[in-house]
Parts: sequence; C-alpha cells; structure tokens
Amino acid sequence: MASAFLPADASFTSRLSASVERWLGWVTLSHARAAAALVVLSLLLFTPGLFSLQPMDRDEPRFAQASKQMLETRDFIDIRFQDEARHKKPVGIYWLQSAVVGAADAAGVPDALRTIGLYRLPSWLAAIGSVLVMYWGALAFLSRRGAFVAAALLSSTVLLGVEARLAKTDATLLFTCLVGFGVLARAWFSHVSPDTRRPPALAQVLAFWLAIGFGVLVKGPITPMIVFVPALLLSFRERSFRWLLPLRPWLGLAIVAIITAPWLIAIALKTGGSFFADSVGKDMLGKVGQGQERHWGPPGLYATMFWATAWPLAVFMALAFRFTWRERRDDGVAFLLAWIIPCWIIFELVQTKLPHYVLPLYPAVAVLAVLAIERDGVPYDWRSAKWGAALALLAPALVLIAGVGGFWHLDGVLPVFALPFLIGAAVLAFIGMRALQKAEPMAGAALLVASALTLTLAAYPFGLPRLEAINLSKRLVAAARTAPCEKPAYLSAGYNEPSLVFLTDTEIDLTDGRSAAAAFSNAGCTIAFVEKRHEAAFLEGLKAVADPPTERGRIKGVNINSGRMLDIGVYARER
Repeated sequence: MASAFLPADASFTSRLSASVERWLGWVTLSHARAAAALVVLSLLLFTPGLFSLQPMDRDEPRFAQASKQMLETRDFIDIRFQDEARHKKPVGIYWLQSAVVGAADAAGVPDALRTIGLYRLPSWLAAIGSVLVMYWGALAFLSRRGAFVAAALLSSTVLLGVEARLAKTDATLLFTCLVGFGVLARAWFSHVSPDTRRPPALAQVLAFWLAIGFGVLVKGPITPMIVFVPALLLSFRERSFRWLLPLRPWLGLAIVAIITAPWLIAIALKTGGSFFADSVGKDMLGKVGQGQERHWGPPGLYATMFWATAWPLAVFMALAFRFTWRERRDDGVAFLLAWIIPCWIIFELVQTKLPHYVLPLYPAVAVLAVLAIERDGVPYDWRSAKWGAALALLAPALVLIAGVGGFWHLDGVLPVFALPFLIGAAVLAFIGMRALQKAEPMAGAALLVASALTLTLAAYPFGLPRLEAINLSKRLVAAARTAPCEKPAYLSAGYNEPSLVFLTDTEIDLTDGRSAAAAFSNAGCTIAFVEKRHEAAFLEGLKAVADPPTERGRIKGVNINSGRMLDIGVYARER
C-alpha cells in the first residue's frame, strides 16, 4: 500500500504483528489463561483513581449518600437522600453498596461510611465481571483469540473505564445485559445451526433469568428491554418465537418474580405506591419527553459521541462498516445488528441523553468489529486507512489538549506527572494507526489497548485527583477538619452539591447566607461553608451573634456541573 501514512520501516509493523500474534496464541491456549489475562488487564484499567477521585457530582454521590443513609437508619427498603425520597431507580445497587460498605465498617475500616471508593467497589467488580462475561459471550461468534481481542477492546473503552470507577448503576447494568447477550446468542445459534450448536444448558438458562431479575432491581425495565427487543426482532425475522423455548420462559418469569416481587411489594406498601409514580411516571417517562436536569440532546448525539466514548473500539468499527453491510443477512451479523440498531434508535429518540445509556450496546459492536477482522472483511484501502488514522489519534489528542489546557487554565500549572503518559499514549496510538494501515489489525488492537491503559494512568493517578480546582468538596472537608471540633454541625450557603453532603454529614443544612448566620445563634460546635454570593448576607447576619465564628480558610475552584468559578469561605466556631 503506497501512502504517506505508511511507516518508513515496513518491517517494524511486521515484526510487531508477529510478536502480538505469538503472544495472543500463547495467552489463548486455554480459557483459563485468557480469563487471567483479561482480569489483569481490567485491574490495570479500572483500579487507578478508585479511591483517590472525590465523589463526582451529581449522580454518584446521590447514590452513595442514599446507600449511606440505609446503613445509618437500617432501613433497606426506602431510598432517601437526606429527607427527600429518591424514587428514581430500584434498590439493587443500593443493596450492593450497603453490603460492601457495611462489611468494611464492621471490619474496622476507618470512616468507611464516607469512603467513596468502597461504594465504587460493586461497579469495579461488575466491570471486571463484564469483561469476563464478554469473552464468554463472544465465543458464540468468534474464535478464542477473537473473543479475547473483543473483550480487551471493550475493557479499554473510555466509557467503561469511567463507569467502572463510579458508584452508579451502569457497570452493573452492563454485566446483567452481557449475561443475557451470551445466553440469547447461544439460543439463537442452536436454532439457526442445529447440527453444530446445542441449546443453552440449564445453568446458562438459570443465569439468564437471574440476570434479568437482578437487572430489574438495578435499573427497572432497561435490562429486559436491551435483551428482549433484539429477541423480538429476530423472531420476526424467523416468523416464529419457537427458538426462544429453550430459555424456558415460564420458569424464567417465575424466577424474575421471586427476585423482584418482595421488594416491589414492600416499597409499594411503605410509600403508598408513590415510588412507582415517581420512578416510572416522573423519572423514566419524563426522560422520554424532555431532557431532564439539562441533559437534553438531539437525535444522532449518541452516534456522534460514540467515536470518543467507545475509543479505541470505534476505530475498528469504522473499518468494519463495509463488512457489516455486505454480511447483514448472515445469522451472526443479523443477531448483532438486532442487538445494536433498535435499542440505539430508541435511545436516540429519548430526549434525555447521557453517554452511558448506550453502553450495553457496545459488546455487540466489539464482536462485530472483530468478526470483520477474523473474516478478512476489513478493507485496508486508502480511504479506510485515512479514517482509521484519524480515529486512532482522536482520544489521545483530545485528552492531551484538554489535560494541558485544563490544568493551566484552572490551576495555573502544567500536569507534570501526567504529561509523559499523555505523550506516550499519543505515540502508541500513532504506531497503532500505522499497524492498521499495514493490514496488521491485531498489532493495531494491542497498541491501542496499550494506549488506552497509558491514558488511564494519565487521567486517574496523575490527572483528575491532582486537579485542585475541580475537587471543591474534598478540599472544603479538609479545611473543615483543621477546626478544633470533634463532631461539628455543618451548614452550607450557596454550595449545595451532593458530594458535600456525602463527605460531611447527612444532617448538613443546605441553606442561604442569612439563615446560616442565624443558625450560629443557637448552635454549638459548627462549621459553615459560605459561597461568595451569600457572604455579604452571612456577615451581616453575624452582627447579631454574640459568639461569631472565625474564618478558617478559603477554597476556590470550579463547580464541574455548572462550570462556575466559586469562592467559598470556611467558618468555624467551637463551643
């Protein structure tokens, strides 16, 4: 291939590709080796930042705080954030988080209830489990080597890396959907290729329905939708639902009912039915008709975001488009397209848009991309190589620019510790691009996964936790702890982020400046966080306080939700 993009030393990519092929051959000699390698890769990709990142406003600390309140109140039925009912998602993720944090607290972990990393462990474990289940599910379509590469590409995507270290529902949701993906695929192939494929075993069927049931407890109807919409579409293709009978639907419905009914009945009795009105009527259906919490987006937004959030997988999907169209009637490709397209269209039509909504569709994209590689369906012509080059460099270039620019703009410094990793990630992506242009896809995949790992090191140990400007709540709590108060009451005027509630106290009073000043008239040991806009009223109100507090420091930074620069005074009084 003659191109300005080709490497000067063509033998370099050939030697590299041969090394990658030998390593892939060794690591996929057995399922045990492949699984062990994927666990190690997942640990490297998902662990950095797990405990060092502050609670990332706003959804994550809301989930964590609700779980914390379950442990404080011993009420594991209702879901609350301070005094407000949090009737948006079912109880599954709160139970998982409460179990982990409760065990850590019982084991004597210091300040376990305020340690955000503990609440993230269910997501971290679910992400690792998702990579392993992805490998198993991909084996229905691909060779052992191909399944390993597909799982590695999924593990290295930007979006899964984010969700693996957030105390939310989405990594766990992905795990439940992937179990459904693997079992449904085996039922499908046993129908279209009965001479070579056997129906799912009873253990797989039970795992399928357990995943559906727990998926309902984690995020309501999303797991059933992701799994059964493609099943419905494929049934129309076959003009029959008989291929689903090996899944034992009546047994499955009973299992799902046994899993979900006890809590659904308990929450209905406890809330008088308001949970369902809020979660279904206001939260779920509300997201369909309007963009909630400023998360509106036009149709097509997910398709645009995919190229960044699914990197480096997106590079290979770009090269697989021609294969996908040509082989669309193939039974395996038809299954993958049925998994991707209808639910993707649904998410595009929903008014509220958040990047993680389409994460359960990424496994099918990964299998489709590697299927194109295994069947020699990737065209390495000039145009495809040019697009591949652009996408291979997309994420490292964006993170390099955003990292350097963000540190300089917000903190007035350069990300000295992260910079070598940012540059290294860009170099690895560039070499991976050249390998792809030499028709060496496995070498390209290995290099881009290595680039993703290097970006992880740049972003999490050496990037976001060290960016002082965005870590407002963490710094406010650190400043408050310099005050000589053992168990203070907390007030906050003008800064009401959920992360502050989680890191301080459930009873923190989120108020305004004048009310915060009035609270000092009756309070004992008290700490107040007062944002600059509320400070004049706060100081005016303190004139009537006999024993006014003293300023312990000022914290300046940016609210990552609103983008506003904030200046917050920390006031304390010991009595």
